[in-house]
Amino acid sequence: MTRRTLTLLALLALVALLVGACAGGTAVGVSPTPHPPLEPAHPGADPFSLLSWLFTPIFQALFIGLVLLDNLTGDIGIAILLLTLAIRVLLISPYRKQLVSQRRTQLLAPEVAEIQRRYKGDRTRIAEAQRDLYKSRGVNPLSGCLPTLLQFFVLIPMYTVIQNGLTNPDPTAMLNVLGFKIDIACVNGLGTSAYNNMKPCIDTVVPWIGNLDVSQPWAPIALAGIGISPLAIGSALFQVIQTRMTIKPGAAAGADANAAAAQNQSLVILPFISVLYGGILPAGLFIYWIASTVFSLVQQFLILGYGGLFPLFGWTPAFAVDHAPRFPVAMPEQVPASEGGSDAPQSRTDLERAASAAATIRTDKKRDRQGRRRGK
Repeated sequence: MTRRTLTLLALLALVALLVGACAGGTAVGVSPTPHPPLEPAHPGADPFSLLSWLFTPIFQALFIGLVLLDNLTGDIGIAILLLTLAIRVLLISPYRKQLVSQRRTQLLAPEVAEIQRRYKGDRTRIAEAQRDLYKSRGVNPLSGCLPTLLQFFVLIPMYTVIQNGLTNPDPTAMLNVLGFKIDIACVNGLGTSAYNNMKPCIDTVVPWIGNLDVSQPWAPIALAGIGISPLAIGSALFQVIQTRMTIKPGAAAGADANAAAAQNQSLVILPFISVLYGGILPAGLFIYWIASTVFSLVQQFLILGYGGLFPLFGWTPAFAVDHAPRFPVAMPEQVPASEGGSDAPQSRTDLERAASAAATIRTDKKRDRQGRRRGK
């Protein structure tokens, strides 16, 4: 899966979030009619109902986890942070494989460039030689796509949990799992004579962030008629740092400068778009995304170090000079034939064979010319 494909998937996810925000925006906090009770989705004829039904188990798992953590801590903001931490702990292994695969692919970039130079104009031979090269080194460039896809599959349900779950006055139907019911004390008086179906069941105000309501957008800054959220700005900055750290050190001035430039251009666009969405999406989603990105930064630092983060505007701090990561990724070695790489060196063999064939052709031409002269 290419960077362009990942960027497209991210844009589609953001569009899906925008559609959901626009569709449900009038129903959260400003509609004069109460929310209906929150219930599991059922499959329907339209694709949106089918998608809602497919995502219901993920939604329910995240919502129950958030409710349990909120009951434990009494703070929905801390509950979101703890739930994010639990999700990222589960993704430690696949995300590590993604980082290792990405760095090994970067380390093989000079050999890939040599293949492209030798087989210039022959896309079939280039693709075959690159495939054989990756196979001979035990590298699968596509293995790093799974964690990214998993994050998208979690992002959309997390959005719906914050947007719809935290704003619903009666979410008890979603808290029943296989006959087990999770008790929740609703702040709107659910189950009592004081029940107010115009207020959400869960307290969504976070006192330590200035009494921020995480279920609603927070955009106190107005710029050209667009609401800007400080949380969205912070999320964008962390995403830019994360992108810079995944770039190979010195790539901007090396043989893979074009790839580094394309990566910068494509992935910096997404943080900018997230800033524009800050006035539409609920603040709790940005708390989740910031915490998830910070966790990724720590994991990347241990495996990749600072990557291409420095120099920054021509400045490299002393602590980043010659810094070695805690768990560095080494250049992938040749896979022995006994481990399934019997045809692994084929790319190099083809290069040598092509050079040998070219030399043979030139020799035959010389012999033909000499034979013609003798015949005369």
